[in-house]
Amino acid sequence: MNLLTVSDLSRNEIDYLIERARSLKERHSKGIPHHPLRGKTLGLIFEKPSTRTRVSFETAMYHLGGDAIFISHRDSQIGRGEPIKDTARVLSRYVDCVVIRTFGHEIIEEYARYSTVPVINGLTDTHHPCQVLADVLTVVEKKGGYRGLKVAWVGDGNNMANSWIEMASRLGFDLYLACPEGYEPERGILERARKEGTSRIEVVRDVEEALRDADVVNTDVWASMGREDEREKRLEAFREYQINYHVLRFAKEDTIVMHCLPAHRGEEITDEVIEGRNSVVWDQAENRLHIQKAILEWLLTGERV
Repeated sequence: MNLLTVSDLSRNEIDYLIERARSLKERHSKGIPHHPLRGKTLGLIFEKPSTRTRVSFETAMYHLGGDAIFISHRDSQIGRGEPIKDTARVLSRYVDCVVIRTFGHEIIEEYARYSTVPVINGLTDTHHPCQVLADVLTVVEKKGGYRGLKVAWVGDGNNMANSWIEMASRLGFDLYLACPEGYEPERGILERARKEGTSRIEVVRDVEEALRDADVVNTDVWASMGREDEREKRLEAFREYQINYHVLRFAKEDTIVMHCLPAHRGEEITDEVIEGRNSVVWDQAENRLHIQKAILEWLLTGERV
């Protein structure tokens, strides 16, 4: 089995991963060793820079008793034009699982087609499933669950927005996305999510409408990796889409504010908010480690729901 998108998972599987991550987090906090992946090796193939994804996966593998090998795109034959299918078939004979962080989603789909070991999406331009799983783990910790919640997304309809849409469809919470015209999420993902799910998934222009009575407020950078050349254009298009205390007053008083990081303080979110009473950003970042452990254990030990 692979984990390329949130839609690869059933609701039961998502619930299992969330609860397993909570259990592993508690075990880690008590210093109780847990090494189910002793003798296993994880390969990380990254075409994009990373802090949280790389460190959380490497640390997760070590905590579980395994090893991790980082493979930079520029330092391997992949960067010299070796076909993806060749790399996939060879690495399948060396490692037990692969995390790929790349640009086009079709790249990871092709890799998964030829791999005989599990492939995990560490981020593509279209999806970021592991991050959103960690985010839902954070929501469950802070809100006691996800049922009946209203989640607001403010900003770019990027890979994070797409994965939140799929998560809302799977879990049934309402999701409102405030995006400028021309920067909406993928239409096909949105239409499929609405067809498969029962919750309200709305794309709006007005930040106030999205935040009104929201339990969770989420945002991301306005220019994702690979779109830095659009920075000035995006700064103009998104200037009314900043998370600050002026707009946060429309959300519930106990709303939690999330950001997958890195943050451009003063652009999509103010320093005051990210450091403020509603922010759960640092817990959210920590939870990358615990959800990666749950994912790796699940894929590599044969545990199934």
